[in-house]
Amino acid sequence: MRWIVKVGICGFARSQDMVFANLRLLEVQTTFYKPMKKSTAEKWRMRAPKDFEFSLKAWQLITHEPTSPTYRKAKLDASEMGRCGFFRPTDKVFEAWEITNEIRKALDAKIIVFQCPASFRESEENINNMRDFFHSLDNRGNIKMIWEQRGDWNKNTIGKLCAELDLIHCVDPFAGDPVTSAGFAYFRLHGSPPGKRMYRYTYTEDDLKELYEKCLNFSEVYVLFNNDTMYEDALRFMKMT
Repeated sequence: MRWIVKVGICGFARSQDMVFANLRLLEVQTTFYKPMKKSTAEKWRMRAPKDFEFSLKAWQLITHEPTSPTYRKAKLDASEMGRCGFFRPTDKVFEAWEITNEIRKALDAKIIVFQCPASFRESEENINNMRDFFHSLDNRGNIKMIWEQRGDWNKNTIGKLCAELDLIHCVDPFAGDPVTSAGFAYFRLHGSPPGKRMYRYTYTEDDLKELYEKCLNFSEVYVLFNNDTMYEDALRFMKMT
């Protein structure tokens, strides 16, 4: 069986020219805060090499409540706030999904990341909202939907929900192991091995060797660096794979 490892970064940590020339994977971050125009996404796709792959984060209106400080960039009016976040089955949440999916199509992306805040905890309401949301999505096709859960959830619950809703459990591999496997993994590395500060940490050679060993447990792995030195760390890890 062929082993596939795709290494990239979360957002343009360097110029587009540098990223397109030296990497082959980028997780788009602007779609989380406030999606760019479809025409902008189409320009990115045209500028990128044919073998360059985009993934993207779903708009925060789907996953985060308006109390999140990241909403400052969304610029919504007060009447819209109560209908956003936590996968609520509202017109605003489904509108946010449609916009996210349009950008995905423009980028020709096959992966969407649903990153949830720590405040999105295991509860009957949140579970039912997730079920209503994902069961309502038509024509998912070959799109891989990634769920990065940061709140306090039981692993059995995560596993059952992912199986029912056809989701892939995303983790930082230095913080834990994904509940789902089926040969595929999507890792987001936030610069936080145990005892280290998030984002500001630069991975050591030993860290990268440990990461390499973790990747061997899967037939296909996406490795996305999301720390201050993500670009340099991604290039260093690419040399190992």
